[in-house]
Amino acid sequence: MVLIFLGLIVLIVSFFLNKQREEFLKLAKGMRFAGLAIIVLGFLTSCIKQIDAGQIGVKSLFGKIDNDILTSGLNLINPLVDVKTVDVKTLNYTMSGVRDEGDKEGDDAIRVLTADGLEVVIDLTVLYRVTSDQAPRLIRETGLDYRDKIVRPLTRTKIRDNAVYFTAIDLYSTKRDLFQGRIFKSIDEDFKKRGLILEQLLVRNITLPANIKTSIEDKIKAEQDAQKMEFVLQKEKQEAERKRVEAQGIADYQKIISAGLGDKQLQYEQIQVMKALVTSPNAKVIVLGKGNTPIILDAKDGKN
Repeated sequence: MVLIFLGLIVLIVSFFLNKQREEFLKLAKGMRFAGLAIIVLGFLTSCIKQIDAGQIGVKSLFGKIDNDILTSGLNLINPLVDVKTVDVKTLNYTMSGVRDEGDKEGDDAIRVLTADGLEVVIDLTVLYRVTSDQAPRLIRETGLDYRDKIVRPLTRTKIRDNAVYFTAIDLYSTKRDLFQGRIFKSIDEDFKKRGLILEQLLVRNITLPANIKTSIEDKIKAEQDAQKMEFVLQKEKQEAERKRVEAQGIADYQKIISAGLGDKQLQYEQIQVMKALVTSPNAKVIVLGKGNTPIILDAKDGKN
């Protein structure tokens, strides 16, 4: 459009010069050709609009938003149409208490009151994107600054509204996932009404008052120590049961042996012992009559 207006200005100036002195006639003629060329060039460039990948174009004609969108690539349009580019890729908005980490400078963390009346500081990242077919309505109702008008205030409000159902200990330890799921559901519902899709909600950090955090950590440590002691006691019980079973097995074995051991069994055991002594390379066995204890002579030094 700028080139078209520039070409029109050049044409007007050329017609003005044409009515002046004769020495300006050639200049006026050249300016007329230049003006027409600029108008044609401006018309052609105004009729072609390039939309990059991951973006769509929303058309506006004299302030009226058209529901038809332009997809990525080259598009032929009315030169009078104003095209607003909307990013439909996944976007993120971070609210953090750490300087230069969030989208806003300084401390931008969310401060909420819990069910037990304590102030908790939450760092959060919102992953979201614009619904392509809802982009015209979003621009019509909100404008291009939907991040500051919808994403930021809606997220902070929903977190504060849901934090009152949890205690500080719940948010810090046992029910953190439940809290995250609850705020995700409530934010997602409102986002869809506005033409946005909530992809993920990341609770990055939850900061408690120092004294409360110390108490919670002591409680968690005590619970861990109790679980460890329970494991040790269970292990000791299993070891005691093992020893009892082992002792019972030994007692049963001795009882069976005592009941079945006779003279013939004793003679058999004695023969087995003597056989082992006879086959030993370092000893010699001499049997002195029936019932006498054998004498073992050391073959190396000849000692009894």
